[in-house]
Amino acid sequence: MANRSHPLRRLSGALGVEIAGVDLGALSDPMVEEIRRALAENGVVVFRDQRLSPEQHLAAARRFGAINVNRFFARLEGFEEIALVTKEPEQKANIGGGWHTDHSYDAAPALGSMLLAREVPAEGGDTLFASMYAAYDALSPGFQRMLAGLRATHSSRHVFGYKRDDMEGRFGNSELATQDAVHPVVITHPESGRKALYVNPGFTTGIEGWTEAEAQPLLSYLYRHAARPEFTCRLRWAAGTLAFWDNRSTWHYALNDYHGGRRIMHRITIEGGRLE
Repeated sequence: MANRSHPLRRLSGALGVEIAGVDLGALSDPMVEEIRRALAENGVVVFRDQRLSPEQHLAAARRFGAINVNRFFARLEGFEEIALVTKEPEQKANIGGGWHTDHSYDAAPALGSMLLAREVPAEGGDTLFASMYAAYDALSPGFQRMLAGLRATHSSRHVFGYKRDDMEGRFGNSELATQDAVHPVVITHPESGRKALYVNPGFTTGIEGWTEAEAQPLLSYLYRHAARPEFTCRLRWAAGTLAFWDNRSTWHYALNDYHGGRRIMHRITIEGGRLE
């Protein structure tokens, strides 16, 4: 960031930055553009001590695009555009407890999400992020050439299309889980121009034109490769922490290591566009 009044600290060598001194409740146009560039370049941008009302949270998100109203999550009362990502002390399963990319099952996947921590456990509940830029860059040139013409299928059906007993009914509207999409296995990020892997264990279901027996070994290899520790960062939350991540260049994984604790997060997802 060029503005020295907003120092930038890297979260890891692969991705993620934390920007200090920013009030997301009072964003200037230049600051919006700086954040947009930091997001495209680094995948995850973190802000601490954000004491935002729901209205302020929504206003900040709208500076980056239209809001995607989540089909399946519970919503904050009075604010249908804010999804509740909650785990109560008595609940065993969490939401997002596996590597995934939000909304890859949509024909025009979401740009990203702004997740605001409202209440966090005394310990645990961190989120891991992985850079799909770094994962792609680390592949051999020959492997990159092989992936270049491939397209992958993605779906919401197997995740949200039935009541999952382990989620204790926290996903609703299962009849709306009818989304299927096809995207390139390698995309060009629309803002940074960098190449990124665009498959994920949560929602990718196969390779277009390949049998399952052919596709699964390739996808399994890519999943193992992309989750390598050197491509990741780890975010420790505190109440008032807001993470803004780019779904087009990252995966994320909410750790489920705080049984008996409460974690309440407010998530706003921002609409994106088709990927090529």
